[in-house]
Amino acid sequence: MKHLKGLNSPLSRKRLSSRNAFLYLPSILVASLLGTYLDLYFVGKQLYEFPVRPFPDVFPINIVFTLIILPMLIGLYLYLVDKMSKWSRLIFTFFLSALVPFIEKKSMQLGFFYHENQWNHIYSFIGYFLFLLLIWKIFEWVKSEVRLYMLT
Repeated sequence: MKHLKGLNSPLSRKRLSSRNAFLYLPSILVASLLGTYLDLYFVGKQLYEFPVRPFPDVFPINIVFTLIILPMLIGLYLYLVDKMSKWSRLIFTFFLSALVPFIEKKSMQLGFFYHENQWNHIYSFIGYFLFLLLIWKIFEWVKSEVRLYMLT
């Protein structure tokens, strides 16, 4: 158990905390890629569209959201939920997911988002809930792998 004892030393904690920023990158990258591909899929199926977006002749989705805004929000989400208990994290994720339909409706009013009549905002709630849980699980896995690496 010498390795476990050494992990609690100030030097080991400092090494682990200095790498904390890098712990977020794989999860943020997966979130950005998954968000991009999901948007491409749903836009391709003509379930929703982004009337206002940069480079509309090149990209059918809003790349500012999937490549800048979503990664920043996911980073903030992971930072916050990493400090929460299991039940607090679940309630917080549920609350954030419940906000998505309201944000979509406001985006529609502002002309940034449009969905077909067959689209139901509950899909967004469920989708974001599962998406956030998946990203959290990836983040937990990355953290566990880094800890295992630090023990060897």
